[in-house]
Amino acid sequence: MPFEFLTLDDVDVKGKTIFLRVDVNSPIDPSTERILDDSRIKAIAPTLQELRAARVVLGSHQSRPGRYDFTSLQAHARVIQMYYDGPVKFIDDVIGPKALEAIESLKTGEILVLDNLRKIEEENRNMPPEEAAKTRLVEALAPHFDLVVNDAFAAAHRSQPSLIGFGERLPMVAGRLMQRELEALERVLENPDRPCIFILGGAKVEDRLPVIERVLREGIADKVLLGGLVQEPFLMARGYLPRRLEQLDDSGRRLVDEASRLLDAYGDRIELPVDLALDVGGERIEVGVGKLTDETNIYDIGLNTIVRYIEEVKTAGTIVAEGPLGMFERRGFHIGTKELLRTMAESPAYTLIGGGHLGAMASLLGLEGKIDHISTGGGALLTLLAGAPMPVIQALERAKKRWGSQQG
Repeated sequence: MPFEFLTLDDVDVKGKTIFLRVDVNSPIDPSTERILDDSRIKAIAPTLQELRAARVVLGSHQSRPGRYDFTSLQAHARVIQMYYDGPVKFIDDVIGPKALEAIESLKTGEILVLDNLRKIEEENRNMPPEEAAKTRLVEALAPHFDLVVNDAFAAAHRSQPSLIGFGERLPMVAGRLMQRELEALERVLENPDRPCIFILGGAKVEDRLPVIERVLREGIADKVLLGGLVQEPFLMARGYLPRRLEQLDDSGRRLVDEASRLLDAYGDRIELPVDLALDVGGERIEVGVGKLTDETNIYDIGLNTIVRYIEEVKTAGTIVAEGPLGMFERRGFHIGTKELLRTMAESPAYTLIGGGHLGAMASLLGLEGKIDHISTGGGALLTLLAGAPMPVIQALERAKKRWGSQQG
C-alpha cells in the first residue's frame, strides 16, 4: 500500500512558526566532540532552504544519556550554518523559559536549534501517540507553533513525543528528506523494475532476517545475495562450520534455525558465497566454502563470489544493498563491498543503498552521484523493509486524515 502523507507542496509556510524535527544524530569524536560525518545534516539542507519564509525551531537528539556522545547540539548548529545562508542560533534549553523566549523572538528566515531533546526524560521513551501528545515537551512547545515538518526518517521507527506527539495537535507534513526516502522505498517495495535483487550484509543478523523473509514472501525481491555476518547462520544451516554451531548460545541457534527455515522455503532465491576471504596471519587468503574450518576468521566474500554477484547486479532492474559484505575497514577485505558498489554505480538499474558504512564507502569512492538513493536510515530502513510498523509514518498518515482538508 502506498504511503499517504502531506508534504511541503501542500502547505504555505510563509510567516509561520514551524517545528522542524530532524535526525542529525552523528558520529562524534570522543576527545573533541567534533562531528565526524555530517551527511545527515547535509541531507536536510533542501528542507531548510524551503523554509526560508518561516521561523524555524529545529529539534533533534544526539545519542542517549549515559553514552560518551550524548552531547549538546551546539556543534550541530555550527554545521547546520554551513548548509544554510540565513542566521542559525543555538539555545542550551528545550522547554524552559530561555527556549520559549528565544522561540517568541525568532524572526523570519532564522533557525533556532534547541538543545538535545533527549535531555528531557520523556524523550528517551517510546509511547503511544495519545500519551506523547500530553507530555511536557509537547504541552510546552505546541502552543508556539503553527506547523510541524517531520524530516527525521532515520528515527521513523521510534515513537518518542517529538516524533509523533505534535502531529496529534498540529498539522504535520513530511520534509523533503522524509519525502525522498519514502518515495524511494515505495518505488522498491510497490512495483520494482525486474529483476529486483537485495544485497544484504552487515553485522546485525537478527535485523536482516525479517527483511529476507518479507521481501521473498511477498515477491518484492527475485533474489537475495548474502555477505557479511548475515551469511554465517545460512552457512551453518547448510552444514558448514559444525563445531562453531555447537558453540552457539540459544540466541545464535535461533538465528540458524530461522536461516534453515528460510532456505527450506526460498532456497532457490537465496545466494550464498561459494568462496570466502579469510584473515590468515594478517593476509587475505581465499578458500571455497567446503574448505572452511571452524577456526577461520571470515572477513570478506571471495573473488568467485564477487564475480557471481556482479553478474546478478548487471542484469538487475532494481538493486537494494544494505550493510557491507565484509570487514571493509581492514586492509584487503574491502574488495567485495567496493566492487559491488562500483558495479551498482555503473548499472542502469534503480539503485538504493543504506547509509552508514555503505554510504560512507560510496562517498569515499566518489559514487554518491551515481547511486539513485542513499538512505540516511539504518534501523529505520531495515524496519521499513521488514514490513514492521513505523510510528512516524503512521503519524504522518494520521495527520493527513486529520489536517489535510485544511491545508493549501
